[in-house]
Amino acid sequence: MGKSLIVQRRGKGTRTFKALSHRYKGDAKFLSLAEGKLEGVVVDIVDCPGHSAPLMIVRYANGNEALMIAPEGIKVGDMVEIGSGASVKIGNVLPLDEIPEGTSVYNIESIPGDGGKFCRASGSFARVVGKLPSGVLVKLPSKKERLFNANCRACIGVVAGSGRLEKPFLKAGNKAKAMWARNKIYPRTSACKMNAVAHPFGNTRSARKSKKRPVSRNAPPGRKVGSIAARRTGRKKR
Repeated sequence: MGKSLIVQRRGKGTRTFKALSHRYKGDAKFLSLAEGKLEGVVVDIVDCPGHSAPLMIVRYANGNEALMIAPEGIKVGDMVEIGSGASVKIGNVLPLDEIPEGTSVYNIESIPGDGGKFCRASGSFARVVGKLPSGVLVKLPSKKERLFNANCRACIGVVAGSGRLEKPFLKAGNKAKAMWARNKIYPRTSACKMNAVAHPFGNTRSARKSKKRPVSRNAPPGRKVGSIAARRTGRKKR
């Protein structure tokens, strides 16, 4: 019979893991494809607890406003464009097929019109590396190359806030508040440091790393920890 792990109590009636989402400014995404090509002006740059990067409020010529992730070098009053035919300039949004190879981009759409899913964290950027008949090849921050639909849109530039990780938190309380704001579990307790009743790896005698063996895909919830249905274990031989 499975056990209820202490570290898995998120959503079980406590406010410990409740994100203060009412303080979020909104969804940071592109306008709908149906809007076509538009010009807009950056009216404000705001901070949102739900995003690691600053956001910019863009007011377009048709009267609509959109919340977008701000790139490095943007400022209030700058003009930006969105849609096919836009110029390749920082802050502009256009299809990947129209972006030259070697250009830095961010907030890349996974499906045309979804508003942007890839490369949204502060200081991150991807790079267009090639164009193929089947799509556009983009090198992501993980160094992995992914093939995107040519009609997927992306924003030109590098996400602002690249120095965010350079300043240390100094105090555990500051780190905890930053994690609470985004509904992250903190602190993450090591399983082998828990009591035996709290986790399958936990006991007071030793670390017992020998317990960290692969478990079946059909294991009960309390046992299903560690290497779940692992295809292989151990260090890879080069």
